[in-house]
Amino acid sequence: MIFGIDLIEQSRSALRAPDGTDFSYGDLAGCVREMADIIQVKSLSFCMCRNVPGSVMGYLGLADGGAAPLLLDAGLARDQFKNLFDHYRPYYLWIPEDMRGDYQAFITEKIYERGGYGLYVTGCDKTDLNPDLAILLATSGSTGNPKLVRLSWTNLESNAGAIRDYLGIDEKERPITTLPMHYTYGLSIINSHLIAGACILMTTVSYVQQPFWDFFAKEKATSFGGVPFTYEILNRIHIFDKKLPSLTTCTQAGGKLSPELQMKVARWAKENGSRFFVMYGQTEATARMAYLPPEDCLKKPGSMGIPIPGGRFEIIDPDGNVIEEAGKSGELVYIGPNVSLGYANERGDLIRGDDNKGRLLTGDIARRDEDGYYYIVGRKKRFLKIFGIRVSLDECENILKKKFPGAVIFCSGQDNDLKIYSTDEAAARDGAAYLSDQLRQSRRAFSSYYISKIPRNEYGKILYKEFDKYAESR
Repeated sequence: MIFGIDLIEQSRSALRAPDGTDFSYGDLAGCVREMADIIQVKSLSFCMCRNVPGSVMGYLGLADGGAAPLLLDAGLARDQFKNLFDHYRPYYLWIPEDMRGDYQAFITEKIYERGGYGLYVTGCDKTDLNPDLAILLATSGSTGNPKLVRLSWTNLESNAGAIRDYLGIDEKERPITTLPMHYTYGLSIINSHLIAGACILMTTVSYVQQPFWDFFAKEKATSFGGVPFTYEILNRIHIFDKKLPSLTTCTQAGGKLSPELQMKVARWAKENGSRFFVMYGQTEATARMAYLPPEDCLKKPGSMGIPIPGGRFEIIDPDGNVIEEAGKSGELVYIGPNVSLGYANERGDLIRGDDNKGRLLTGDIARRDEDGYYYIVGRKKRFLKIFGIRVSLDECENILKKKFPGAVIFCSGQDNDLKIYSTDEAAARDGAAYLSDQLRQSRRAFSSYYISKIPRNEYGKILYKEFDKYAESR
């Protein structure tokens, strides 16, 4: 059974909600067995996710029953859902019962119900699946895009086990949900605690609301995770000025935290008697590829750390040669059992085997220091050319942030047209002239814009394409 949940003490609490709902590992195992009996057709399913126990029960049951669930946000816009439905034509839908009306046009018969969710047949034809295919995830920020990541049983269980091992997760842990479970990072928190037999505190309430912290305190939560934006918000609401006695572990992934905030959280965690792990991952590697041990957080600001157990990195030059020297940058390559099978762009791709063969070109530019710790220095695709000269957008942002300390600044654009966006009026007014001077390039290749709010997706990641739409509207 998935993650060995049937081998864990069956009376132990597995999923707990603020309203007192509590499902044991015995309940989970029972649900998985029931769904396996119900699912007679091994075909694609859509699992519409919330951070509630019923959502997790359905995900586990569908996966274990061979129905290869695509995990999606239950709040996904109907036009985006319809686009995905028409593109992939799932055989089953696992949906919240209180949203049945929203999906009425896509369902026929209900064949199972548990935890406030129902399993429905859609009437679509059977989809042929590769036997190694366990689940599907959308790449970060593209839940309406038909491009999906195909994950195998080996991917899921090896990565969950590796995370459990380096975080030291055991059955005493009580993580609280801060990220959506259809997002690879949020799902990895669930998986790595289920495989350890821990109790997961599930809530749909945001961490900026008091009921979240009431639930946190009542249930003595031991850990939470977040993307950089999560930690920026927690900093603004002064969480790092407080003591959280039950908290033992904080994790951060989903982008690079500023060195200053990394240092602040690391110091706070140490004073709080907690551990702070900076981590690095991608959906294409199931979740995690690297972590920075807490004892190194204050010594290695800006580092993503070392490879997870069972994985390793290479840094390659543009010709594909491995760079051995410390301090020299190149594209980061990850090798490990958690590397996904590959992408699916259409229904027929679900029968495909392992395209990646355990090797992932991350698209990130990185360097390794003399101690073997890795640092992301940019994105391979975050480059453009200004009159034939290759320019890193990440480096441009760093130049501007030094000139305008405290300003929120982002760079985008295309060749010979570099655009600067900032919520700081001075940076928006003077940034283009300053950057063109620093790069010694013609001023006409640069433009800058004031923007009142930084567009982000539900995970807190920057939506760079939205910046360009803003510029076009001016």
